[in-house]
Amino acid sequence: MKTKLFSFIFALIFVIQLYAESTGNIPLRNFSKPLIAVVLLVWLYLATKLKGRFHKRIFTGLIFALAGDVFLMLQTSRPGFFTYGLVAFLLCHVYYIRAFILDHKSNPNLKNSFFLWAVGALIIFCVGLFFYLQPFLGAMQFAVLIYAIIITFMAIMAVNRYGKVNIFSYKLILYGALFFLLSDSALAVNKFAQPIPQAGVLIMATYMLAQFLIVYGTVERKLIITKTEI
Repeated sequence: MKTKLFSFIFALIFVIQLYAESTGNIPLRNFSKPLIAVVLLVWLYLATKLKGRFHKRIFTGLIFALAGDVFLMLQTSRPGFFTYGLVAFLLCHVYYIRAFILDHKSNPNLKNSFFLWAVGALIIFCVGLFFYLQPFLGAMQFAVLIYAIIITFMAIMAVNRYGKVNIFSYKLILYGALFFLLSDSALAVNKFAQPIPQAGVLIMATYMLAQFLIVYGTVERKLIITKTEI
C-alpha cells in the first residue's frame, strides 16, 4: 500500500517538475523540486522505520540530496551555490556507497562473471567524459574529477550487489545508479561544455528516476546471506 501511494505521489511530482522545467515556470519548479527528496524520505522512513544501517545510510544520503537540490535551485541568483550543491551530492553518493558496501560485506567472497566488464565500461565512460569536459572546466577541474570518481564508484558498488540481495532490489538500485550517472553527466555537459536542448527536462527526469529507483530498491531489499547486520 505504501509503495503504491508514494509511487502515485511521486508520479505527480515528476509530472509537475518536468512541466515546470519545460515551460520555464520558476516558481512552480522551486515549489516541486524540494518535494522530490522530501516524499522519498517520508516513504523510506514509513516503509522501513530505518531499522537497518542500510536504510539509515540511504536516508542520510537523501538528506544531502535535498540540500543539493536546494543549492542548485538557488544557483541562478547565487552562482557560488553550485559548488555547495556539488559537495552536497558528493556526500549523498558517499552515503549510498557506504550502504552498498554493507551488501558486499554480507557475502564478500561471492563473485559474478560480468563484474569486471561492468567496472571497465564505467571507468572508460568516466575517463572519457572527464577528458571531454576538461578544456571547459578551468578551476573546477579537481572538483569535477573527484565527483566523477565518486559517482562512478557508487555505480560500481551498485553492480557489486549482484547475488548478495534479491534480484528485484538489485535491478532497481542498479538502474537508479545508472540513471544518476546519466543525469550528472548531462548536467556537467550542459553547464561546462555545450547547451543541451531541454537540458532541464533531461537532467531532472533521469535524476528523479534515479532517486525513486534507489529508494524503491532499498524498501524491497532482502539479503540472501547475512554475514553482517542489516
